[in-house]
Amino acid sequence: MIEIHTMTVDCARPYELAEWWSTALGWPLVDPEPGDDMVMLDRPGGPPHLLFIRVPEGKTTKNRLHLDVRAVDGATRDQEVERLVGLGATLYEDHRNADGSGWVTLLDPEGNEFCVCRSEAERSS
Repeated sequence: MIEIHTMTVDCARPYELAEWWSTALGWPLVDPEPGDDMVMLDRPGGPPHLLFIRVPEGKTTKNRLHLDVRAVDGATRDQEVERLVGLGATLYEDHRNADGSGWVTLLDPEGNEFCVCRSEAERSS
């Protein structure tokens, strides 16, 4: 058996992208320095962590793997979409349905896709 310890994101500007995700998730950065080639976000409670690594090539196609996130602490999917767009994410695809189900695909500041799903409370009602 194995477990996921770290999810690694290739990017052009690791420090800046890690700061953005730190704000989005509320996870602290581990010993960051502007200009670092690798910056880790420490997930409270333990792994998996997020690691941002500088690579020379830019993103050219759809992610083969992406994060699904959901609202916590009483927020809704739609409130989180609004907050994340306000932080600098870009709306990519809207898969929300009239019955409240569905998700929204956003792009982080470097164009990596991630999906915002309904909160546990929204799924239960």
